[in-house]
Amino acid sequence: MKKSRVVVVGGGVIGLCTAYYALRKGMEVTLVDRGKPGIDNCSARNAGMIVPSHFIPLAAPGMVAKGLRWILNPKSPFYVRPSLNPDLMRWGWLFLRYANARHVEHSVELLRDLNLESRRLFEELTADEDFGLVKRGLLMLCKSGKGLEAEAEVADMARLLGIQAEVLDAKQTAMVDPSVTMNIAGAVHFPQDCHLDPQRFLESITRRVLSMGGTIHQEIEIDRIIRTPDKITAVEGSGQRFEGDQFVICGGSWTSKLLRNVGLRLPLQPGKGYSLTIDSPPQLPQLCSILSEAKVAVTPMDGRLRIAGTMEVGSMGTHVNRNRVEGIIHSIVDYFPVFDGVDFSSIEPWAGLRPVSPDGIPYLGNAPHIENLFISTGHAMMGLSLGPVSGRAMADLLTGETPFRDLAGMAVNRF
Repeated sequence: MKKSRVVVVGGGVIGLCTAYYALRKGMEVTLVDRGKPGIDNCSARNAGMIVPSHFIPLAAPGMVAKGLRWILNPKSPFYVRPSLNPDLMRWGWLFLRYANARHVEHSVELLRDLNLESRRLFEELTADEDFGLVKRGLLMLCKSGKGLEAEAEVADMARLLGIQAEVLDAKQTAMVDPSVTMNIAGAVHFPQDCHLDPQRFLESITRRVLSMGGTIHQEIEIDRIIRTPDKITAVEGSGQRFEGDQFVICGGSWTSKLLRNVGLRLPLQPGKGYSLTIDSPPQLPQLCSILSEAKVAVTPMDGRLRIAGTMEVGSMGTHVNRNRVEGIIHSIVDYFPVFDGVDFSSIEPWAGLRPVSPDGIPYLGNAPHIENLFISTGHAMMGLSLGPVSGRAMADLLTGETPFRDLAGMAVNRF
């Protein structure tokens, strides 16, 4: 029987995991990336967290009010660039519509299940080839008593959902991670969360794809989709043509632009984030953490320390806004008093674009009215965490099998 030929567009963590699991199901896979797969994308330099604790979508109560307060603060962690761009205006209207308690209630079980299943798959993958998965949990560090109260409420929700969570005061937090000095009121410990070096994981998945017979084409920007009325026949870009039986678009923030070729307006915006990596930090935490009020992620990676933060929605540029980088650095010094701004003086900040859906739920499924076109994008800050489960679920859809749970909440045409 002839193998089904799958063309995957996009070489970030979602595209690579999709290629890997499709190969495991016996499909013939070609992956095409605009840069170098696993290197030139936001997957490679993110915070490296696997987060069952992140079951509340970005579109949640209070986010609109926070966004309005932060819009005039050049160092704030969340910012939507004002624009008359109709795609951004539509995205903003949908975000307003979904930032409510009812949406959260309808989304928490989906995000919980996706993250827990993905964590299980990470453990399967590291058993086959070690890529440094660290299973010590995550600390939500709270600077203020008010912040700790808010995170304690999230911990209550987590336990109701079957996710482990423990509220700690400052002394208890210091006992969980005594390797770093913290100036905090307390924390919530999520022991099921994990962390890793994303570059190391991506290199591992890339090796597996190649060893299983997958073909990877790099530095090719796909800009055209060739179709009949109900079917895709090929994708083209950089003077090359790639034919297949099924096509999966995992192009991150560039996905919506590409899908205009087939008349699909996917509500999706780039969310720029920054990361800084200190090779020799003055102290090295043993757990990954999130600075709750500042929305900054901190992850130890093989002796180095990765710090990541901000969400700037609406611009495809990757230029570095120094004000926002200074905001990240100030937060680190505020929470970890042994650190100093001088520790960051020689570090070049990195910027990447995360694909953000307006309701905070990824897109994963079949494109409407085109039987062999599939889409997987919109994972925002959870791209790495949801990479394996997204790849496995897409491979199930490609082969006509039933995924591990109902994915209707991720439907491409849900808006």
